[in-house]
Amino acid sequence: MELQKINGKVWKYGDDINTDLIIPARYMNTHDPKHLAAHCMEDEDKDFVKNMSPGDIIVAGKNFGCGSSREHAPISIKYAGVGCVIAKTFARIFYRNCINMGMPILECPEAVEDIQQGDVLDIDLNTGVIVNKTQNKTYTAHAFPPFMRNLMEAGGLMNYAKAKLAEMNK
Repeated sequence: MELQKINGKVWKYGDDINTDLIIPARYMNTHDPKHLAAHCMEDEDKDFVKNMSPGDIIVAGKNFGCGSSREHAPISIKYAGVGCVIAKTFARIFYRNCINMGMPILECPEAVEDIQQGDVLDIDLNTGVIVNKTQNKTYTAHAFPPFMRNLMEAGGLMNYAKAKLAEMNK
């Protein structure tokens, strides 16, 4: 399966952006993706959802997604319309939750160092190539293995499992 290519403007954040900054706990009384998306990054950047465009990219430092293990954080990012998150490192459970929810993420410390707020990026999720069109620089993150790409292309683990079960029951 081929994952999409992403093109968007960068929203840059620092280290240790935790799940409470991604989606504040006061909104945890629902699983509605649209409600969660409306409050994405609200405590870190109150105007993020208002000012970002679908396909825009979050770039952050180390340990993005640390904190609680709830899947609400990647859901809020995905349904806010973020095309991809690039970070130096991700908290491990957040990383896996993103894959399970079909939210594209890439680890690329070198890119994070250079990329600035507002830069425009082209990302090929199949190869891990990140092109900073603003700075005319190219970086290569580790691309996902085929199985994980298939999960993300399907929209997450649940959609992947449903498709596989339907295939088996034909």
